[in-house]
Amino acid sequence: MNAPSELNFEDMLRIRLEVLRREHRDLDEAIHALEATGRPDQLTLRRLKKQKLSLKDQMVKIEDQLIPDIIA
Repeated sequence: MNAPSELNFEDMLRIRLEVLRREHRDLDEAIHALEATGRPDQLTLRRLKKQKLSLKDQMVKIEDQLIPDIIA
């Protein structure tokens, strides 16, 4: 197959968005696993949740770039 060697900007954004979604999902699983231990380290839990929120913010920014604004 002859795939193009260069990706356009939108393709790069879509790939980055998928990577962020995976990281977000992994953090969610880590948070749930930590909470399931019974006595989770609150500092670690807080850091993971803050990191998860940061990933969500990045995802929203990329989604805004990918989805055109439609004025009704």
